[in-house]
Amino acid sequence: MQSVKIDDVLETLRSLPPERLAEVKDFVEFLASKERENAFADFLSVADRVELAGIPAMSSEEIEAEINTYRNERPRADRT
Repeated sequence: MQSVKIDDVLETLRSLPPERLAEVKDFVEFLASKERENAFADFLSVADRVELAGIPAMSSEEIEAEINTYRNERPRADRT
């Protein structure tokens, strides 16, 4: 796929009349919806395999602890 720069997209969007912007917004929302559907389908696929493997589900507390651990260990641009 061709590489697209956000500035080029913004420049094109700025040249469109309002009714076309509404169409673009609808289309972008459609694309985002498809991405969410794909991500959810991927999640369900993994969840099914985890369940079949007999791995117990994590509690919400365990999930929160995992997220916090990840956030604390990942490199951040604002850290020196």
